[in-house]
Amino acid sequence: MRVLSTVTGSVGHAHEILPMVRALVAAGHHVVVAPSPHLAPVFAGTGAEVVDAMPDFLASTEHLRTLRTTGFPGYEPDGGPADPRIELIAFAAGPQVTTAYEALLPIAEELRPDLVYREGSELAGCLIAEKLGIPHITGPTGVGNVLDPAGLNLLLNERRKDVGLPEKDDAWSMYPNGWLDSLPVGFSFAQYDMPEPVRYLPPMPMTDDPLPAELAELAADRPLVLASMGTALPTVAGMRLSDAGLAQAMADPVDTLRALVAGLSTVDCHAVVTTGGIALDGVDAGPNVHIVDRVPQPLLLQSCDLFVTHCGFNSLRESLRTGVPMMMMPQFGDQPHNADRAAELGLGARVPVVSAEAVAATCRQLLADDKVRTSVRTVQRLLLGLPPIQAAVRHLESLATA
Repeated sequence: MRVLSTVTGSVGHAHEILPMVRALVAAGHHVVVAPSPHLAPVFAGTGAEVVDAMPDFLASTEHLRTLRTTGFPGYEPDGGPADPRIELIAFAAGPQVTTAYEALLPIAEELRPDLVYREGSELAGCLIAEKLGIPHITGPTGVGNVLDPAGLNLLLNERRKDVGLPEKDDAWSMYPNGWLDSLPVGFSFAQYDMPEPVRYLPPMPMTDDPLPAELAELAADRPLVLASMGTALPTVAGMRLSDAGLAQAMADPVDTLRALVAGLSTVDCHAVVTTGGIALDGVDAGPNVHIVDRVPQPLLLQSCDLFVTHCGFNSLRESLRTGVPMMMMPQFGDQPHNADRAAELGLGARVPVVSAEAVAATCRQLLADDKVRTSVRTVQRLLLGLPPIQAAVRHLESLATA
């Protein structure tokens, strides 16, 4: 089977499709991944062929400013800020989809794929599949969970007109073959009533790195708290500078990190705060707080008592896979919805404001909350009962040969 896999967005988006890319290659299939250029390194060593075809991510977000002013089908600007639903639709189905389609088409015509496997916010792959008359399916997705299908299809029809494809009336036109999810029944994070997914348990993320010695040697005399705002922090900082829209409502990443360090310094715990390489000059951290650029997150989570997270979809799933309650500080995109849904399910609590005091109070509350811990362990066991990823591979094979 020949598979074209498409992805754009942040590094987290690439990690959403990475397990399936590896599994398809392991099953003997020819996989060509077409990512935005900054995502290509994620797929190094997978055995997949990687082609730089997608537009640069930050450059492609510049169209948001224009769409907020001019409007588009389903949205008439009124002078005020567009709501998050509109921003996400514009982010996913703006003019950059046409650019990506035009770059992907010659690659797809040469490959002649049997299937397109796409990340949930990447829609050029959907149009490529429609052009070639082949099936396409979406992997587990954070942004895809919160995209309004009716509004999205209206703008996607503009892209279809751009490239000479027939418009579609079906609001679910981007899911003709359903989708894949990696969360158990009853614990979906889809905001809209999406078709029933094929569920599977992704393998634990692979890492060649052990825990740094300073973390591996921490005493077990106090709870261990990991605070990580995700791989997208530097990207978000760039989006704020470019006025890209989606990141404008979030707190400055430096302010968030400072509040985390100051708040956790007052809690009786060992705390690890990852910065993603963002400089934190002049921060006065307590002796219990370890500030690092990054850690092998899935590995460290296995020994944590609490995870302070932006609630990106990958981090959320890693937290549930390891049975760790979440203290949530969502930033943008699907993260606020993820945090609300996780709180609704009893899997953690949101920090009400970005301040050291709120961080400390919420942390102490969750470390003492046995009910949240029980809820997370319940979901963890249900998740571990899902079929392996090889079952999802067989489903993709059946789509390609139907």
